[in-house]
Amino acid sequence: MDDTKILHFPSPLAAIAAETKAFGFSMASDTLTGSLLRTLATTKPGGLFLELGTGTGIATAWILEGMDNTAKLTTVDNDETLMTIARRHLGHDPRVTFCLTEGAAFLAAQHERSFDFIFADTWPGKYDHLDEALRLLKPGGLYIIDDLSPQPSWPAGHAAKVPQLLSTLEQRADLHLTKITWSTGLLIATKRA
Repeated sequence: MDDTKILHFPSPLAAIAAETKAFGFSMASDTLTGSLLRTLATTKPGGLFLELGTGTGIATAWILEGMDNTAKLTTVDNDETLMTIARRHLGHDPRVTFCLTEGAAFLAAQHERSFDFIFADTWPGKYDHLDEALRLLKPGGLYIIDDLSPQPSWPAGHAAKVPQLLSTLEQRADLHLTKITWSTGLLIATKRA
């Protein structure tokens, strides 16, 4: 089995990836993570999705590819330049709403148990404001994080945060979780009823 052989890429992905590379943004999700996000998104027909950390929209494209026509995605980032790239390529899709705001402020303003699927790909909702993000997850909902294995693009101080985050998640009684040493290092958690 060749787990790097990915079939059927999202149609806007090549253009987003080219613009991401030209811009020099090095923190975009990789192809394997994207493929997994698409597969997991498909398990939530009609679901409400949240992406924390839009970046240039690479993971956004994969999530949208897995969603059905009745699902809705809210994607949040505080970097207008990066979000402009994502909007240029994905903004025509009526299932997605782009929120240009600080992640912590967004999380604080949401209702409990609002989302069926949360992909936390930035600090708010992952390394800080974790409780705020997890309170938004519906029972049976999926919480996905990546970049848990060392990456050359990690900023200073990032490596020390990973063991603390994993320990915190492992101690939560309201989650079932699986850690995967694949792609960039992933964790998938499901909210218990």
